Amino acid sequence: MRRTTYRLHVVIKFLLASSLMGVASGCGRREPGGGPGGAVHVVGFRAIEQPIEERVAVVGTLVANESVDIKSELDGVVEEMSFEEGQRVNAGETLFRIDRSKLEASLAEAEANLKLAEATLGRYAALAESRAVSQQEVDQARMNFEARLATVKLMHAQLQDATLIAPFAGIVGARLVSVGQYVTRGQQLSSLVETDPMKVEFNVPERFLSQVAEGQELDVRVAAYPDESFRGTVYFIDPKVNPETRTVLIKARLPNPDGRLRPGMFSNLTLILQVRQNAVVVPETALMLRGQSTSVFVVNEQALIEAREVNAGVRLAGWVEIASGLKVGETVILEGLQKVHPGAQVSVRYEEQPAQGPPAVSLPAR
Repeated sequence: MRRTTYRLHVVIKFLLASSLMGVASGCGRREPGGGPGGAVHVVGFRAIEQPIEERVAVVGTLVANESVDIKSELDGVVEEMSFEEGQRVNAGETLFRIDRSKLEASLAEAEANLKLAEATLGRYAALAESRAVSQQEVDQARMNFEARLATVKLMHAQLQDATLIAPFAGIVGARLVSVGQYVTRGQQLSSLVETDPMKVEFNVPERFLSQVAEGQELDVRVAAYPDESFRGTVYFIDPKVNPETRTVLIKARLPNPDGRLRPGMFSNLTLILQVRQNAVVVPETALMLRGQSTSVFVVNEQALIEAREVNAGVRLAGWVEIASGLKVGETVILEGLQKVHPGAQVSVRYEEQPAQGPPAVSLPAR
């Protein structure tokens, strides 16, 4: 009995010693991918500061800053045209002259009738003092004089209408009549447009109304110059919303000193809604989505993993803005997310930032 107990005691000691040796052997073994002291190798990135522009893409139409149809204000024969098609003219320059000979003859007749009416009025006024004529006859003579005076003024105005001048500086369009042609009142003779600056008209959804203000900038592109962008500034926001389209009409001006932009051109616009100069940006691969929450793994000063919930802002091409929850310079994990957990020790290899950095603008808003 004593010998059996002794053997059992020896067996227990042997098993206990074997178990301790296994534990010690396991402590000295490294997991695949581990770093010094059991730290896990990961790829990290230090959050950077980057300007962010929120934009909305819309379509619009280019219109002239000023535009008018040149029309005749009376009937007559075109006597003179003082411009070439496409010519730039100054405000007040003569464009057309309508034959004035008939108008001048009518004016001469009206002025003669005015003189007669004036003499008659003077004579009746003198006779009224001696009661040779009635007051009614004097009043009729005065009314006749005033009517003749009005006719003379009208004839002078018609003579002025026979000369059509440029109401503003601009470019004259195609001529629609020829010298010697008889034109009627209201007939269009040509057109005049001012193209520097140009205007662009477009509509934005009402949900963006709170983010649009006068003075905001926008980029305009047209099919004629696909590789070029023209910068404009908003100057008008319609005070009412279109109830059918739920959009708001907006107008902007853009410089056009070389005249390359033309009225009627179709344009693609990118309206800059908001600019944040000091946005925090990280690669999009750092984000972890769980239901409605978004988080990142952050490496603290002790090289330990910390799970941090963040609010993502504007999505960029491969990048994302972190609106809150992360500071510039903090390290986030890009690769190795599946190998770590909060509190884990890591060895970080930093991802180098591309020379050009993330894009400075957001993708067009939808």
